[in-house]
Amino acid sequence: MCAEISTIAFDADDTLWENEQFFRMTQDRFAALLADYTAADHLAERLLAAERRNLGGYGFGIKGFVLSMIETAIEVTDGAVPAKVIKELIEAGQEMLSHPIHLLDGVEATVRALAADHDLIMVTKGDLLDQERKLAQSGLGDLFDAVEIVSAKTPPVYADIFTRHGVAPERAVMVGNSMKSDVLPPIAAGAWGVYIPHSITWEIEHADAPDGHPRFKQLEKLVELPEFVGAISGS
Repeated sequence: MCAEISTIAFDADDTLWENEQFFRMTQDRFAALLADYTAADHLAERLLAAERRNLGGYGFGIKGFVLSMIETAIEVTDGAVPAKVIKELIEAGQEMLSHPIHLLDGVEATVRALAADHDLIMVTKGDLLDQERKLAQSGLGDLFDAVEIVSAKTPPVYADIFTRHGVAPERAVMVGNSMKSDVLPPIAAGAWGVYIPHSITWEIEHADAPDGHPRFKQLEKLVELPEFVGAISGS
């Protein structure tokens, strides 16, 4: 018999609210600005390479994305990128940092329903101030018992979170749209991993699903989560 689920951890970006689409829109703007220097496909490859290279230093989030765009612009123009382009990239980042929050369908009702009988933890990567801003604007802040803004999502990070919050991993569920960050590491830490795909996922977050694993589940929509949690709790 499965252990009763006491704690549900949620990813934030593209699980609770829209995020990646704004990165894609800014990347399209980036391609338009550099159209005289290189093709959009080549620029996208160079930008992705820069993002991978810079994760260790910049971490996840908008600021690192903007710095990687500026670095890529300098590279593809052999240092000739106009100052006005750099200015526009900085402005694009500022716009992203102030963009209103758009909750995904069914999020508020689902989170409220689960909060009635479970401890809720938000586990998210990204810029500290930006993630705090988005949570505050989302209107969901009072429903979470804890918020963990981390630099990486690894099995030891999840294990530490569960330990600090006094929850046995087998009684915890982590929910998110990234197989690499939200599903595989919590499963490795002993928890359940629930994958809810989003229409747009950053290439760096792609990974193969652990098909057949007893603590893995894919749901199509967040609104399906309460029924699933009830089922694995035996209720």
